[in-house]
Amino acid sequence: MTIVEKTTRAGRPRAIPDATPGLPPREQILLAAAELFVNQGFGSTSTRAIADAVGMRQASLYYHFAGKDDILAELLERSVRPSTDLAVRLLDQAGADPRACAAALYALAASDTALLSRAPHNIGSLYLIPEARDPRFDAFRAQRDELQQVYGRLGHRARALAPGSDDTPEPLLAALLMQTVEVVIPLRQAGMSSIEASDVARSALRLIGLNPTQVRAAAADAGLLT
Repeated sequence: MTIVEKTTRAGRPRAIPDATPGLPPREQILLAAAELFVNQGFGSTSTRAIADAVGMRQASLYYHFAGKDDILAELLERSVRPSTDLAVRLLDQAGADPRACAAALYALAASDTALLSRAPHNIGSLYLIPEARDPRFDAFRAQRDELQQVYGRLGHRARALAPGSDDTPEPLLAALLMQTVEVVIPLRQAGMSSIEASDVARSALRLIGLNPTQVRAAAADAGLLT
């Protein structure tokens, strides 16, 4: 789905004052929609409800988004694009060197965990809603698939550091690594508010068979990556 471009046209006057006056209207809409989608469900949320939560008229919302599908598409894209962009850069930087790939995997897992941990209203939980599987959100799923593939490639190359590790096929390894990071989502749903990115990143490296010394080395090397 093509995400609606930003517009500079002014909408109608607000029905009530800004709930979050420090944010532009588009960002206020996204923030309010995220909370409603997560807490009461995408199907049960109307654009009128989103507009009411922001404190604007429903007609004004349509100056920024064509509808709630476009709002969800942007929320999903924003939740995954930074990690996908970082993953591609780290993969290119690490090349085929196992030690560099271990450091890149640590850096990616830590960054991805931090992003999911900080996302307003646990936006990552929207990955699991049935509507996210609709063809309207193919672009989001393509980005997420690309991210998962990089996890697998980095993990496959890095486990050369641990010759005794199992020979899990790369596609399955990719899914396991991705799920190790995305465990943050149900943990937040369960009320865990403090999740250390470094703990999750170390778990990802242990999953591919690295020993504690190798994990510490990868964490130190990750700090040198751009």
